[in-house]
Amino acid sequence: MNPFEKIFNYQILSRLEDSGTFMVTSQERSWLKTMLDHPAAADAFSPATLEKLRAILEPDAGMETPEHLLEKAKAAGKPVVHPLLRPLRRAIMRKRAINISYAIKGGRTHADQPGLPYKLEFSMVKQEWYLLWYHRKNRSLLRTRLYSILSVSEEPIAESDADRILERLPRLLDARRTEAVIDVVPRYNGELSRILYALSCFDKEVTYDEEQDTYSVRLSVPGDEQEYLLSKLRFLGRRVRIREGAYLRRRMLESSTKALERYGIVPASKEKVPKG
Repeated sequence: MNPFEKIFNYQILSRLEDSGTFMVTSQERSWLKTMLDHPAAADAFSPATLEKLRAILEPDAGMETPEHLLEKAKAAGKPVVHPLLRPLRRAIMRKRAINISYAIKGGRTHADQPGLPYKLEFSMVKQEWYLLWYHRKNRSLLRTRLYSILSVSEEPIAESDADRILERLPRLLDARRTEAVIDVVPRYNGELSRILYALSCFDKEVTYDEEQDTYSVRLSVPGDEQEYLLSKLRFLGRRVRIREGAYLRRRMLESSTKALERYGIVPASKEKVPKG
């Protein structure tokens, strides 16, 4: 066994996380110091936070990355950092209500809607930030992408009213999510850290069955992120097996059957893949 493997052991990492300890490598510190010099850092952090990070990283050396390499690796899509992230995060932390105007399909707009911000989510599929917020007039939980928001401002709200609404929102949110259980094939237990890293963007709970020598990962996934989860599971291949999750099992069976038919391993079937 690699003597350094235990550094990345799941049990050790989970205990460190429970104690509030976060491990950072020298390479990560060097990367962060370099990224703080990027113009987007001013939008990602408040001036005080940015100054504190730079002071902490002062002894570290930055990455010597040529400018042409930075340009080559730059994403072609929308910037990940959005100007509304900081004011919305601040409103969420302070439990402040908002007045929001946003655009919808067809060029129409909803102006001056009373709401309470609940959570900011980043969609790995669409590479965009979304705001989960409660519409105080319609009493519904909405999900709006930040690029569709035209304007937003804080509004006063009684703390008791905010607490009452926030207490209800987890139940509304749970109704939109689906759960799945993924088993790690025992022969690949040594790659547990790699498997968990591939699933790191999902809410998860890991359990271990000592008798079966099997790690199980229970995932909580938003409905529109299931296809992204499938892409991760295909990447992991035979290392994992879907134990619970009818939709995921059906979609995995469909894609596997089509792949086998494409390469002539099994004859093409005209029958539909059974559901469930």
